[in-house]
Amino acid sequence: MVNVAITEPAQTYLLELLAKQDSEGIAIRMFVANPGTPQAETCIAYCRPGEEQEDDEVMQLNGFKAYFEQRSVPFLEEAKVDYSADRMGGQLTIRAPNSKMPKISDDSPIEDRINYLLYNEINPGLAAHGGQVSLMEVTDDSYAVLQFGGGCQGCSAVDLTLKDGVEKTLTEKIPELQGVRDITDHSDRSQAYY
Repeated sequence: MVNVAITEPAQTYLLELLAKQDSEGIAIRMFVANPGTPQAETCIAYCRPGEEQEDDEVMQLNGFKAYFEQRSVPFLEEAKVDYSADRMGGQLTIRAPNSKMPKISDDSPIEDRINYLLYNEINPGLAAHGGQVSLMEVTDDSYAVLQFGGGCQGCSAVDLTLKDGVEKTLTEKIPELQGVRDITDHSDRSQAYY
């Protein structure tokens, strides 16, 4: 079961927002974009009937339902949604202390396992040269499509870094991964580290 606290003031505020949508049965859906990474962002969106996912966890609140994306549930652990009224109208705040924390196990989605390795093992080494690498997608044939940035973009050693460093680390630790592909435009050498 999802461990998210949505305070009474937050529930009242969200119910008011939902009522303005003029859509019977409308709910909210909470998820974390880029979970377990420094770019993690906790989001609440409208969820019209039929937009919920089959594996979402559901919480019944005062007058409406909240759906929680299954993949995001571990990252929403101990999250709190609150609302504070003020002279300007008020503010909804979401605190999700575990959203940026990697919560990885052998059965985590492959994207989460790749991001964990990129942010915790690979990027700290690349940072010494002002570079970093990001996961763009995982293809149907199990290749990680990566984009290099900072000092790695346009660097003459990027092929070596990609094959001997990044690909080797990822495929050793994630055996079902076939390899990596680089989509970076390395013709831009303005930030390159030599």
